[in-house]
Amino acid sequence: MSEQPATADHARQPLEPAAADGLRAYAARTRESAEQFAAVLEDIAENGLPSVEDCTPWEELREAHLARLTAQHPAVA
Repeated sequence: MSEQPATADHARQPLEPAAADGLRAYAARTRESAEQFAAVLEDIAENGLPSVEDCTPWEELREAHLARLTAQHPAVA
């Protein structure tokens, strides 16, 4: 992203306070996810890949995630 201020002929439009708060909350969640991901990568770089026996198959992870999504948004009859 550019650090340059907006020029006079391209003035920015301010957001509504609720929209700005929502955007800040999204940025915080995204930053937290990125930091967790970076920590995992740093651990792998430091210690190597975990053994296969210590890993969860992707199919199990997928099914658990789909179950969470279904619980959050049940189908409409």
